[in-house]
Amino acid sequence: MERVMADCRRFESDSNCQITIIGPVDDVVAAAAQHAEASHGHQDTPELREQLRQMLEPEAAYKPGERQPEPFPA
Repeated sequence: MERVMADCRRFESDSNCQITIIGPVDDVVAAAAQHAEASHGHQDTPELREQLRQMLEPEAAYKPGERQPEPFPA
């Protein structure tokens, strides 16, 4: 089973969020949607979950420590 990550360190944010979620695609999308709603004020919608799917990276891309954030996609 492919493992992926959603890494909040990847994008600029007001809260400088440092959470990284790694696991199977469906689990990561579900956890990331809950996190986006609870911590970043987004609504958990099908559109949000699709955006999250598009932002996933392979688990192998994970590196511990700081990460230079990039602008959030428009």
